[in-house]
Parts: sequence; structure tokens; C-alpha cells
Amino acid sequence: MPQAPAPSFGITTAPMQVSYQDILRVWREADAIPEIEHAWLFDHLMPIAGDPSGPIFEGWTLLSALAAQTERLRLGLLVTSNRFRPPAMLAKIATTVDIVSGGRLDFGIGAGSRPSHPLGRREYEAHGLPYHDFHHSVEDLADACTVIRRLWAETEPFDFHGAHIDLTGAFGNPKPVQHPHPPILVAGRSAAVLRVAAEHADLWNIPGGDIADAAQRSALLDRYCTEIGRDPAAITRSIHLPVSYDQPDTTRDAISEVIGAGFRHITLGLPARPYPASVARWVADELIAKPGGATARAVSP
Repeated sequence: MPQAPAPSFGITTAPMQVSYQDILRVWREADAIPEIEHAWLFDHLMPIAGDPSGPIFEGWTLLSALAAQTERLRLGLLVTSNRFRPPAMLAKIATTVDIVSGGRLDFGIGAGSRPSHPLGRREYEAHGLPYHDFHHSVEDLADACTVIRRLWAETEPFDFHGAHIDLTGAFGNPKPVQHPHPPILVAGRSAAVLRVAAEHADLWNIPGGDIADAAQRSALLDRYCTEIGRDPAAITRSIHLPVSYDQPDTTRDAISEVIGAGFRHITLGLPARPYPASVARWVADELIAKPGGATARAVSP
């Protein structure tokens, strides 16, 4: 029986209620620490926690700036809201970041916030963006994944007519650095999104608040892959875990649990207050490197 691949670890820095210089400091520090292999932002236009009128940066613009100031980290958005940008435009944006980074982009995408999340929904109304029902948004996600992959790969213009997307003479030039394309990470837990992931994803991500549920969703993804004739092992299982600076052993226990459940791509969400000094080094030493059962040291503010 083949041995499971070693897990990879990354950090997530939500670009809200924090300064650009603070995020840049953390990413530059992480870029020099081999145990941290990837780094992520999120994609919101207004804060979803803390002061609702506080500062927040646009995700892809900030990602491009950080790509230009790092050298090793793989990077992406966890995850792009497919509701915010037309897919052909998004393909061009992502290509630009892949080129700026020298081929380090992991392309994260999801259907977008549900109506049940009022702090997520208000950003659509505030920016004049349409907010369709969930069925519509999943159809758009499937079409977007198809269009974006074709724009990255095809060498001639093409037309596309999907459920809600119509393109005439679509063409992407330049192409991404990575071939055949940047890895596609699809995030979500609903059955409908899992079916999209089964067809299009190289990685699938889910928030790790309920790890038993995450494992059940991973098994459902296995089933959907089998139904369409795809090897479930072709999709790396990714999970996002919140970090506790004050109770790091709680985070380390969660890491052990998700590894045992088959997740091999782990993103650690760093709360900003602002970020503690040398926080990336602390993540590597106290959360990633320490074996199970050891006591982790809390980080100082």
C-alpha cells in the first residue's frame, strides 16, 4: 500500500482590520521558512468580522503585490468569490498573478457567500453586484471553471454559451507560467459544489470547524469522483484551521485530527491583533514541527 504524502502547511492572513505593512511583514517572514509552503488571503470587499467599517483590501490586487515581494511561497485566495468578477476577466487576473509570481499561483475559487451570511451579503449590495440564488451561483461556478481552463489552455479564440455566461471570441494571451494550468482549488461543503470539485478541482478545501463533517464531505467527494470516472486520489484534500495564539495545543490537536482524516493540505488562519512579532516562526516551531503530545508555547503579542 503506497504511503500517504506528507502534509503541507500554509498560513492565511485575512486582509481586514490590518495594515498592508503588517501582512507584508508576515508573508516575507514566512517566505524564508521552509516548513510553511503556502500563504493565502481571502476574497471579501467589506469586513466580515470586527469593525464593519474597518479597513479591508481587495484580494487579487493585494495578492499580486505580495507575489512580487516573495520568492518561494505558493500563494492564492482562499477563495475567490465567483460572484465578484466575470470569469474571462478572472482568468486574465489570475494569469497575471501567476506570471508575476513566477508560476506560484494556486487558483482558489468558490460559489460565493450564501444569503444566510448577512455580513457577506451586504458587500454585494454596497458594490452594485448581483446576488443570485445558490443554484444559479453553482451553475456559474461550473461554467467559470470550464471557461477559465479553456482560456488558459486554448490557442485559438472560442465562443462559449453556458447556463448564464455568453462569450464571443474569448481568448487569453499571455498564458500562465504553469502548465497545463495553475492548480485549481475549489472550496465548499454542499453536495452541488462537491460535484463541481469532482470535475474540475486539483485541490478541494473545507473549513475545519467540524472535522467529522469534513471527513464525511471528503467521502462524498470520493463518490462523486467515482461516478464520473475520476480517481478520487487526484484531488488533494485541503482544510482551513483557525489558530489560537493563547491555546496552541488546541490547534495542534486539530492538526493531528485532520491529518488522521486524510487531509494533506492544511491552512492555518492567523488572527490579526495586529500579528504578533515573528508569528510565522512561531507557527513553524510550535504548530508544525512539534510532535503530538508535546506542549506548545503560546505566542507573545
